[in-house]
Amino acid sequence: MNPERIYKVLLGPHISEKATIVAEGSEQVVFRVAQDATKPEIKRAVEELFNVKVAGVNVLTIKGKTKRTQRGLGKRNDVRKAYVRLAEGSEIDFLAGE
Repeated sequence: MNPERIYKVLLGPHISEKATIVAEGSEQVVFRVAQDATKPEIKRAVEELFNVKVAGVNVLTIKGKTKRTQRGLGKRNDVRKAYVRLAEGSEIDFLAGE
């Protein structure tokens, strides 16, 4: 995988109440990823960007809601998330730069 693709696979961390509970309960981190990203690409991108060892990746796509507007029906964008399980002893701290 070329270096440009690594930066296009991960769009950013997904911060929500559920993601925080998952991160505290187990060694998992949640990322928003590109729609065409595969599990091996996500694993490699996380390992290279954060210098951690990844134990597994689970991916899910949330379909965008249909909304009614003045101009008719509209649709929100689909969101793809990756739950990345880190190996024992690995940790990603997003607040380290502050």
